Amino acid sequence: MRAVVYGAARSGRSVMERLDDAVLVDRTLGNEDDLSLLDAADVLVKSPGVPGEAPLVRAARERGIPVWSEVELGYRLLAPAGTKFVGVTGTNGKTTTTELIGAIFRAAGRDVAVAGNVGTPLTSVRDAGWVVCELSSFQLEDVDTLACDVAVLLNLEPDHLDRHGTFEAYRAAKLRIFERARAKVVPRGMGLEGTEFDADDPLPAEPLIRGRHNRENAAAATAAARAAGIDDDAIAEALRTFPGVPHRLELVGERDGVRYVNDSKATNVAAALPALAAYASEPVHLILGGSPKGEDFAPLAAAVGPNVISLHLIGEEAPRLAAVIGGNLDETLERAVAHARELAQPGDVILLSPACASYDQFANFEDRGEAFRELALNGRRPDRRTTRKQP
Repeated sequence: MRAVVYGAARSGRSVMERLDDAVLVDRTLGNEDDLSLLDAADVLVKSPGVPGEAPLVRAARERGIPVWSEVELGYRLLAPAGTKFVGVTGTNGKTTTTELIGAIFRAAGRDVAVAGNVGTPLTSVRDAGWVVCELSSFQLEDVDTLACDVAVLLNLEPDHLDRHGTFEAYRAAKLRIFERARAKVVPRGMGLEGTEFDADDPLPAEPLIRGRHNRENAAAATAAARAAGIDDDAIAEALRTFPGVPHRLELVGERDGVRYVNDSKATNVAAALPALAAYASEPVHLILGGSPKGEDFAPLAAAVGPNVISLHLIGEEAPRLAAVIGGNLDETLERAVAHARELAQPGDVILLSPACASYDQFANFEDRGEAFRELALNGRRPDRRTTRKQP
């Protein structure tokens, strides 16, 4: 099989390592408009960040050449060996729930790998009894045979409308996780077929991680683990000990009695709302802003309670946020942290929960979160840029 591999980031490089006859395409290589690369191709394997309307992708479809996402190829490589799959998608909470399910499987003594949009390409997994795979809408757009033994949908809120165009198209991409799925886990009240879950469900143990949204993630993880045949003792052990994931309500430091909480993974409005709820009873200095995703900030404005002492706005969306919510136009994260620190008193929380993407000033949300960590601990931003994570 001769493949054209489109995208030279993590997933693309992983695909190249697995295929013997492949050519790599990327804008940094200057060959993404070379349609002749398709002449001998049997398949085009597309990284999540590559839009479907890219000329090379459109040309492949017009010629009848299959277009696969990296996870489709990863599934095809693992499925013949009998690997079973738990797929997790949703607008928010995917990484936390995926990692929590992985922790439950490990507590149960299962042979498990955690991969997908969490940052580990599925194609990098060589051998595993189970894979727990975080699946973004960008990855699910181009699946063909992917069949989850357990498929989990956490929630659906408007997101990535700059890519999908409409909420309906975004929703349709997400729901592809249920195609060919053996067991389905769905939010209660959405009217979808499957085992329902809710934040108020009784659980084998109360989760260590903070917030009602994380209890909802724990309920989804519990339902998924039970569907995979794991007993409640293992589920309880993981719920009691799982500490959460970096960049999601992560306490990164405390200086002069002021706590610094990194919620950089809140890259949309719906993701920022649980952070505000989690700290609703504490004095908060809130940092918002970043690059645009075409979202309505009115729900965010409505959620900013009287406990929010100061607002600090950064990035391209700062002026639009100011028009809807008000606040200080600090422009950069470094100035925002310094300004918030000037105002904060012992017992206060400086909370980075941007409600926006990060690509205007940072390589990805991880880079933004690490910069916040450095500013919290050392008062300066590190001089580096990291590899951009796939959306």
